[in-house]
Amino acid sequence: MENFRFYSPTEFVFGRQAEREVGKLLQKHKATRVLVHFGGGSIIQSGLLGRVESAMKDAGVYYVLFGGAVPNPRSGLVYQGIELARAEQIDFVLAVGGGSAIDSAKAIALGAAYPGDFWDLYDGKAKIVAALPVGVVLTIPAAGSEASASAVITHEKGMLKRGVLSDFNRPKFAIINPELTYTLPPYQTAAGVTDMMAHIFERYLTPSKHVELTDQLCEATLRAIVGAARIAIREPLNYEARATICWAGTIAHNGSLGVGRIEDWSTHGLEHELSALYDVTHGAGLAVMFPAFMKYTVDVDVERYRRLAVNVWGVPDDPDHPKRVALAGIAAFEAFLKDIGMPTTFEGIGAKREDIETLLDKLEINRGKTLGSFMKLTRSDCRNIYLLACE
Repeated sequence: MENFRFYSPTEFVFGRQAEREVGKLLQKHKATRVLVHFGGGSIIQSGLLGRVESAMKDAGVYYVLFGGAVPNPRSGLVYQGIELARAEQIDFVLAVGGGSAIDSAKAIALGAAYPGDFWDLYDGKAKIVAALPVGVVLTIPAAGSEASASAVITHEKGMLKRGVLSDFNRPKFAIINPELTYTLPPYQTAAGVTDMMAHIFERYLTPSKHVELTDQLCEATLRAIVGAARIAIREPLNYEARATICWAGTIAHNGSLGVGRIEDWSTHGLEHELSALYDVTHGAGLAVMFPAFMKYTVDVDVERYRRLAVNVWGVPDDPDHPKRVALAGIAAFEAFLKDIGMPTTFEGIGAKREDIETLLDKLEINRGKTLGSFMKLTRSDCRNIYLLACE
């Protein structure tokens, strides 16, 4: 096990009608002027925004609404939010939505506390030393941004998609009501499930040794996600399945499954270039890239892949033929993705083989000449993984 430091200060309020607690939570964190950031009309039509506003009014909290969050959040909206936050002397940012709204809110919170261009923080030109506090009312379990230290933004100049890690990004509180996810379309539910599974795989596929505890935690969380996903897609109003998915998305990315182990994140890097270039749903892009990555790296640690196959996918063990078991596990994962309606090839997301060199160029700009830690991927390796994803 590696040395580690684990910090997870977010307060979680989970359950039915939990969003009604938002006013009290804002008071608790001494918020007086709140920027409420959200996406499109769904939270208005569902009445969620109205309930959040009512709770803030009852708490005597001044607020400003700022909609427009989009998938693969863009820098233009962040700049607008920063300008509004400064003009309104905002002291707290509340995200109502999924990972895109939360990441935009985090970037706005960072930028409002930084005197220069917020992209300096993403470009490595400046260090994050302050941010406005952020709170979350979650509507889409997927990205885990309600619990994480990361915030991913795409800059429209060059369409560079980058993330920054900082404890300043960790929300002060996150409200999670599984009932708010009942109306998610099956595709969005499946994309969210894929995203949270990918967060676990990025930690599970590690060069670190003697990490039995977190191995078992990863495997148990993956099994719970798979079981709940099958139920939720068949029975969208099943509260327990939705609740399992909601909490699993949080656990998958709050850092607890990665303690004591070196994390990878190369597949996220490969996917970020797809979603930046094609505006692909992040989970769908990961559904395409992870099976390809697994097939390419299976020989790096056949035993780890064999363990994943047996303990998560229920593949019968065959100690004399571990690679056969490992490949069967990868095939089972790919079959699961197809069963829940996810694409698994470039064609399924509208990506093009002829764009691979462009993807590689941007990957090198964003991530350097090598990628990952499970296997140090060169440009040639990344090209081969993209080519596998075309098949």
